Formats: sequence, C-alpha cells, structure tokens
Amino acid sequence: MATKASTKSSGYRCSECGWTAPKWVGRCGECQSWGTVGEVGAVTVRTTAAARVERPALPIGEVDVRRAEAHPTGVGEFDRVLGGGLVPGAVVLVAGEPGIGKSTLLLDVAARAARSGEGRTVLYVSGEESAAQVRMRAERIEAMAKTLYLASETDLATVLGQIEAIKPDLVVIDSVQTISSGEVEGSAGNVSQVREVAASVIQVAKSRGIATLLVGHVTKDGSIAGPRVLEHLVDVVVQFEGDRHSQLRLVRAVKNRYGPTDEVGCFELSDVGIVGLPDPSALFLSRGTLTVPGTCVTVTLEGRRPLMTEVQALVAKSEIPTPRRATSGLDSARVAMIIAVLAKRAGAPIGSSDVYLSTVGGVRLTEPASDLAIALAVASSVMERPLKENSIAFGELGLAGELRAVAGIPRRLAEAARLGFRTAYVPAGVLGNGPMPSGMDVVECADIRSAVHAALQASHG
Repeated sequence: MATKASTKSSGYRCSECGWTAPKWVGRCGECQSWGTVGEVGAVTVRTTAAARVERPALPIGEVDVRRAEAHPTGVGEFDRVLGGGLVPGAVVLVAGEPGIGKSTLLLDVAARAARSGEGRTVLYVSGEESAAQVRMRAERIEAMAKTLYLASETDLATVLGQIEAIKPDLVVIDSVQTISSGEVEGSAGNVSQVREVAASVIQVAKSRGIATLLVGHVTKDGSIAGPRVLEHLVDVVVQFEGDRHSQLRLVRAVKNRYGPTDEVGCFELSDVGIVGLPDPSALFLSRGTLTVPGTCVTVTLEGRRPLMTEVQALVAKSEIPTPRRATSGLDSARVAMIIAVLAKRAGAPIGSSDVYLSTVGGVRLTEPASDLAIALAVASSVMERPLKENSIAFGELGLAGELRAVAGIPRRLAEAARLGFRTAYVPAGVLGNGPMPSGMDVVECADIRSAVHAALQASHG
C-alpha cells in the first residue's frame, strides 16, 4: 500500500527580507544581501493565547502627552535635527563615516545633559575605546561632568547590568556593531548580533523611559551597516555627513518619529571639539574684494533654513579630444545636463572645453534650485564676464531651457537681503507672490537665454 506523501517541507529563507528559495544560495535574490539565507523547517501554524491586560487602553483624549515632550540636549543644532531635543524612551541611531566626529558630538551631548542642572545621570558605553581614552577626549573638549559615567564594555549582558545598576536618564552606546550577546551565535557586528543588541537595548529604553543614543557604522557606499530592520526599530535615524578634509559637518534626520525629517544641523569640527553653527552661510561664501568671472551665489533650503552657497566654475580650452567634466559638491549627472542645455538653448561654446565646477566650503548641492546658479557660473567663465556684485540666482532649469519656480522664494530672498545681496535673478512669476525685500532688485527670467543676457550682457553694455 502506497504511503501518503509527507506534507512537511523545508527550504531556505532570507533573514533580512523573508525571501524564500528551494535551495541554499549565498546571496538573497530579493534584497541582494550576502550570508542572510538560512534553512528553515516546516511551516507550522502557531496561536498565542490572550494574556491578562495590565495597562488597559485609554481614550485618545486621556493619553498623557507630556511623556512625548522633548528635553533639549544643550546643543542647539542637534536639537534642531531631533525636533527639539531627546524624548524619554526614544532611541536615536547616529550613523556616519569613521573619524567624522560622531563620538565627539555625542560625548559633548552626554556631558551637557549631565550638567543640565536637572539631576540627570548619563551612562556612556564605549565598545571601541577604553574609559581612559574617552576621558582624555572629554578633558580636551571640556565635557567633564560629575554625573557622567563611563564604561568600556562589549558584552550585551554587562551593558544591561550597567544600566540596571546606574539607572541613567540618558545612555550613549558607541557603537552598536561592537556589542555582542553570548546568547547569539556569530561575532559582533553580524546580522543576528546587531538585531539582538538593538532589540534588547530598545526594550530597556522603552520600558524605563531612558533616552538612548546608538552610534552606527556605515558601509563603503555610505549606507548604515547591519540589518535594515535596525533602522525600522529605532525612533530617529541621524546621518552625519562631511568631508574629512573640511571642518564643516552636517547632521540630517533621515527618519524622525518626533519631528521633521528635512532639517539639517551645521557644526564646525576643531581641535577643541565640535561647535554648532547657527549662521553657517559665511562658510559657503568667498566674499573677497575682487569680483571674478565664473562665480555665482545661490540660496538653498535645508529644511526651513536658507543657506547661501557659492558655486565656482572654470572653463578652459581642452588639450585632449574628450573634454573633462569634473565636479566637487555637485551631482555630475545634473551638471552634465545643465551644460548641455546651456550649449543648446543659450548658444554657449562649451563643446571643446574642459569644465570644472565646485562649491565653496565643502557643502554638497542637490536641490534643483541651484541649476540657474550653476549655469550662470559656467556662462560667466565662458564669456570672461563677472556677474554683478552682490547678486544671487536660483531656479530650476528644464531641458527646453525654461526656468521653473522653486519653493520658499520669500525665505530665500529675505536671507539674501539680510546678508547684503542686492540683485536676484529668479524664474518668471515671482514678483506676484508677495512683497519683496526692500532694497533688493529682483530680475525675472523666463528662460536660460534671457537669464544669461540679464546677468552678463545687459550690465556690461
């Protein structure tokens, strides 16, 4: 008598995204992660019995909103990105390249929180440095405080024990990839370890109302190392950006459950630590005494903050058959498009010339509003004519050569007027959107040809 085929089946599943396969593969076919596909047994149906409710649900109007109030960290630029400060029980992941200043910033935040006068206790756990090394950095950046506790630990159980013993109001863990659990196989930093460490720390933070800052490593392409679920578990994901050869550091909120995600904080890294810059526009300008061809200033919006940024261009005759196109701080694909539009729609002779474009101060421009400034800087270098002194330009450039309006025009013009700029080249239709800043000449341009004529030809006769 033939036996009935077994309904039990086995296969392989990706621990990152859940993709399944009938046989083992080294790389997931869905999320392209390496080493995350493992064998699973038969799929069984499990049920969970109802448990006794200790905290019954409340009407939404009776929920205490004070538990979600943010407490300032004392670092204004960091508070701007977080949405006002740290919320009790919130878990913040701070990611960035090595040596960019993550540990320095969080040590400063920890010390300011400990010195806030509210009797707050702070625990700083370092898995990468000894406590003596952390203290030396704290003395150098003047981040000493009586209620700031240091611990050099890499074992998750010991870290949780330190939290149990000290009962801090704020915990800083540097970094989540260096902590490991003895209950999970594998070395520190692998997918399973990072997931277990993050889940355990988050559970303690939520149950006890402890604000927690986690330092995260990044891969060579700039993404956060470890499983993607790490970014889903935390409340806030903060990205630390900057050129290692520049003093400027930018902090952006990629995810924020307590505030906006379009804000940016500006810091300056120096020998005595990292300092917030409430008015960083001066770093992005080279306001010299001479007005030279190939420069144009634009106004970008980072969240609700307008920033003045200077674009510099150099167009020179090429000595090779294929001209060079080099950029720094700008998207090379968008720059190539702007150069093509400038040559086709405005008749600029650029085809056989090398074009070099850069921003001042190491800032990176990604907003389309900077298109007009890039085009005018290139045109200025080609024609060997500088723009009018104290002038700015902003607007999005289309492939047909038209200029499109951008958001936040009043704020951009107001910031330019505050810094002493007197002429603005903008897309057509701006003057009807409200009052313009006093003392500023706003020149509307319908397309790139009229913008080049207004900015470079009309003023030079």
